[in-house]
This record gives sequence, C-alpha cells and structure tokens, in this order.
Amino acid sequence: MLSCSHIYRANHSCTSYLSPIYLHISSLTMQLHSHMSGLVVFLSTAFLPGLCLQRSGSAEALFYRPVLQHNKTIPTTGSYMLRDYAGQPCIKANMGAQYVVTENKTNWYFSVDPSRVSLSGKCSKDEALLSLMLPDNSACLDFTFRKDENNFYVTKLAAQLFPLPVCKGCPNKTYSGILTNQTLFKAAKDKSFKCTSESLLSVSSELRIKLVRLQMQAFGVPDGKFREEDECWADFNHRAVPIIIGSIATGVLLSIVLSFLIIRDRRAPGYERL
Repeated sequence: MLSCSHIYRANHSCTSYLSPIYLHISSLTMQLHSHMSGLVVFLSTAFLPGLCLQRSGSAEALFYRPVLQHNKTIPTTGSYMLRDYAGQPCIKANMGAQYVVTENKTNWYFSVDPSRVSLSGKCSKDEALLSLMLPDNSACLDFTFRKDENNFYVTKLAAQLFPLPVCKGCPNKTYSGILTNQTLFKAAKDKSFKCTSESLLSVSSELRIKLVRLQMQAFGVPDGKFREEDECWADFNHRAVPIIIGSIATGVLLSIVLSFLIIRDRRAPGYERL
C-alpha cells in the first residue's frame, strides 16, 4: 500500500510547461500522417489537462502530471469512503482539497479532481489512515487518525505534489511536507467533524493544503452515514458573531429609546394648583 511517505517516483522529464498541449507537437505532427494512433495521443494531451507525453526509446507513453495555475479556484468537493477488512465503513470524508505552492515568492494553485483520486488506507482499533492519491503517484494526501477515550482527531497530515514545471526551462520539482503530533479536526467519537469554512494548513515552507467544505468521521461510520456534527470554531464564529453584534446593537438602541423617554417625562410640565 502506497502513501505519501512511501512513494517511489521515477524521474519523469517533460519538455513542456503549464499545459500539455505543447508536448512533442512537432513529432506528433509527423506521426499523424502515417499512424492513426498518433491522432489519439495528440488529442489526449491537448484536451485532458495534466497528461504528459514521455518518450522511451521508440515508444511513447502518457502519464499524469498536475498543472499549477496562477488563479485561485474553489476545489470540487469529493466524497471518500474507506472500508475495513470486514467490508464495514471505517472512515468517511467529504472535502474539497487544493495544493498551494509557493515558488519564487509567487503562489500557484492545484485543485484535486475527485474523479482522478485513488483511495487507500487502513483501519485498526486506535489508528487509521486515509490516503488520497492521483494517477502515476503525481500527488497524494494522507490523513492519519487516532482516538482516545472520548474523541478522534487527525494526528498527522502528509502531502506531496509532483507538478509540471511552472515555467519554461524550470526543473522538475517535488513539493512535500508533513505535520505531526497534531490534534486536527477533533470531534467526539460518536460524532463527525464538520467545517464549511476554509482550513489552510502549512506543511512546509513551499507547500500548503487548503481544505473546504470538510466533514469527516473515523473509527466506524454506521450505515455509511455521518453522525451529528461537531462544528469547527470558524463556523461557530461565523454563525455566532452576527447574532452577538445584532444583540448588542438592539440593546444599545433600546437604551437610547428608554433614555429619551425618561428625559422627556422629567421635562414635562406639572399641573399648577388653583
């Protein structure tokens, strides 16, 4: 079983940057006249983002490489379910995930496409692992769960990304990082953790992980459905702060009205005895 901590990656080398449409255009153009399969390869690299063409001797093969973007996007929410050896759901997670890479003081973004994710992991009594991996080991995201007497939480988060170079002539580079001995996404053991607000976690100086619309439950998911939610502080603040501000404003307004009425009554003229 592969995870971010155990990936062996070959030294793929792509001559293009930012978009696979530039890969081996001249050689593919020549092949189109004699080989119909060349047309399929060309269309694949042109219209399937992240596919990279590599030559090995006389053969060519496609492999997947994430494409970093300049602009922020909202990552698509994926639903992931891991089962134990008995076939019972032991981890369920809904989330949108985005890698934020800092290169030359510039931020680059890659949003995970849930349809490309391969799921793996393991479940034991007190520890569980959920691993999300993209094709050809081009990216992975590991969540290690632990539980105590009353709660479960993520104790380790590991991430790795092997994207296309961000510029022409830039070298191939792997971005990776890890957070350990953490108490992330903590919830009561009979509940799920939920956070619709953005969570931005720095795993290294060059790599951060953004999670949105997050909900997860570990160490048993009866019927594959989330239990009652423990919400994160960010969601609580977003919900509670407007109520508190509204209550304060209402109190201030009532105080002003009452003060005005009291002052007016005191200034009202009394009746004179005849």
